Amino acid sequence: MKTTQQLHDLGQSLWLDNITRDLLTSGTLDRYIRELSITGLTSNPTIFDHAIRNADAYDVAIREKALSGKSNEALFFELALEDLTQAADLFHSTYVATDGVDGWVSLEVSPLLANDTVGTVQAAKQLYAQAQRPNLFIKIPGTKAGIAAIEETIFAGVPVNVTLLFSREHYIAAAEAYMSGIDRRIDAGLDPKVASVASIFVSRWDVAIKDKVPEVLHNRLGVAIAQRAYKAYCELLASSRWSKLADAGARPQRLLWASTGTKDPNAPDTLYLETLAAPNTINTMPEKTLLALAEHGVIKNALPQDGGNAEVIIAEFVRAGVDDAALAAQLQHEGAQSFTKSWKDLMECIASKSTELMKSHIGAARL
Repeated sequence: MKTTQQLHDLGQSLWLDNITRDLLTSGTLDRYIRELSITGLTSNPTIFDHAIRNADAYDVAIREKALSGKSNEALFFELALEDLTQAADLFHSTYVATDGVDGWVSLEVSPLLANDTVGTVQAAKQLYAQAQRPNLFIKIPGTKAGIAAIEETIFAGVPVNVTLLFSREHYIAAAEAYMSGIDRRIDAGLDPKVASVASIFVSRWDVAIKDKVPEVLHNRLGVAIAQRAYKAYCELLASSRWSKLADAGARPQRLLWASTGTKDPNAPDTLYLETLAAPNTINTMPEKTLLALAEHGVIKNALPQDGGNAEVIIAEFVRAGVDDAALAAQLQHEGAQSFTKSWKDLMECIASKSTELMKSHIGAARL
């Protein structure tokens, strides 16, 4: 049995952390669905920046949209939604078969809105309406302003992928925002079935402390932080607070492992897949990590619901001088900054390509 199928049978959803037009038009994504148990995908500004900058697959669409007067964010979101609606359609049968639990794709609001609650909610509503696909998550960062936006967006009935979560406390804040939004829907007589996932970023922990701790501690903190969050997730689903919402018809906000490509060349390339196998969770992974998993990944044990030895390991890092609470805040801040930079780079790329392609078109028309 393929390792990908093994994880699927365990109850963990495997999503691809990538989207390109070539991936769609070549039939590669469809093959991953059929052969490697992929049941969803995620995207972010960095992924789109690389896809548009490093290939010509988008050039025709960019030229046509630019000639029609589109530019900047409006042009980009049209491009992104063309890809993501096509991907959503590929996953629609999974979405239907799982009654909306699986089969999702994700699109991020502009990272420039990371500290703008009202703007984030408005953008989330607009993008979801524009997509006209039930299995599209709108990604909202778990920043202070983002948490407030998540509650409002869930209350509005828009599915949310909460991104840039780095700790148990970040996860709990996202879960509380989700449940508050569902509570308000129930009080208002609205359908409580609004889907959400909470994305814990893993590998960035290990990158951040690599040069600050002994080698024996390398590549251990990210998994321990994830284990700690998983314990909180299991406890929440067993709580009376959640039982009340579930009895009213609400669906759990599923925990998602993000940033699961190994950054350390000395570590196994399937490290964050083999160590984070857990029922009722999602692991979204880069394409090369997915292929490595299918080729030589080995799954031995599922994560223990009690967090296992997470606290013992985290205590070792504390003794080595790592302040995990401060580092979580730093990583979230840096993550938001990174997405903002990618977004600005993406807008510059689209502007440059638009100008170049329109000039080429006008020049050809004059010949």
